[in-house]
Amino acid sequence: MKVLVADRNLVPHRRRLEAALPPGVKTVWSGADVSLDRLREAEVFVGGRFTAPMAAAAEKLRLVHVAGAGTDRVAFEALGADVVVANTFHHERSIAEFVMAAAIMLRRGFLHQDRALRTGVWASSVYDDTIVQPPTLHGARIGFVGFGHIGQQAWKLLSTLGCQGAAVTGSGRVRDGAGLSWAGDASRLDDLAGESDVLVVSAPLTRETTGMIGRHQLGALGPDGVLINVGRGPLVDENALYDALLTGRLGAAAIDVWYRYPDAPNGPAAVCAPSALPFAELPNVLMTPHASGVTADTFEGRTDDIAANIGRLFRNEPLHNIVRPSSVHPSAS
Repeated sequence: MKVLVADRNLVPHRRRLEAALPPGVKTVWSGADVSLDRLREAEVFVGGRFTAPMAAAAEKLRLVHVAGAGTDRVAFEALGADVVVANTFHHERSIAEFVMAAAIMLRRGFLHQDRALRTGVWASSVYDDTIVQPPTLHGARIGFVGFGHIGQQAWKLLSTLGCQGAAVTGSGRVRDGAGLSWAGDASRLDDLAGESDVLVVSAPLTRETTGMIGRHQLGALGPDGVLINVGRGPLVDENALYDALLTGRLGAAAIDVWYRYPDAPNGPAAVCAPSALPFAELPNVLMTPHASGVTADTFEGRTDDIAANIGRLFRNEPLHNIVRPSSVHPSAS
């Protein structure tokens, strides 16, 4: 069996992947620009982008395995009926750390203090009587828009600080014993925003959820509120978010997922403004390049999942984490 690996995030874990594969499985490593000739003998393709021309060239293909959760760059319609697509996660611990760190940084005003001190200004109530002493996260009300594996792991960390939690989910339900004050469906989104100090957005992006956080919800979150988006950029209305941050109707935001993405993951094409709007000029925004889940911990887990699935395919066993075309969400780019 020949496996073509075209995901640069797996390169640091090459030995781990190859050591976990059954004897008789050969791996070929490629850059993001995959030669079609290399695809002709591949039974497994590992990578985030798989186009119709690639599908036409991959005559022996049996499995497309994405080294992540998103499969929106896979041309499902071009795949043969016997080709399976699978994904993998393992990013919840890393993203939960980001959520906690961002909540503390923005609620305590550390981002503002850092930028001020770089200009010699000591922006603390100790030195400036006009500055209010900031609150801790103890007792803060955390609202979750989506409460899947990311929301649950973030709540596991935040609850240890004495936070209160509530959630809006697609079904309006959460698992028993979650420890939240309440959970409801999208009809209670305004309630959630109005009572939250920190709103964590990690819902899946669908036609129904696109723009679900808009001007009204951001206003309800308020001038002391913090928004953290680790789901997909378009879950939050781009213009409404910028305007709320610019005018101070929203206190601060940590944005890890965006409205524009580079065409390629490296090289000159990776230089790309993440929005048509100048978020970078706002002092109350923590901007990160879709990196909240990018850690060695995440990709070690993904490497193990991919190797295990290739082993199952090699032994003709049922695969895990199969993705059906109907479950694919629109791209964030």
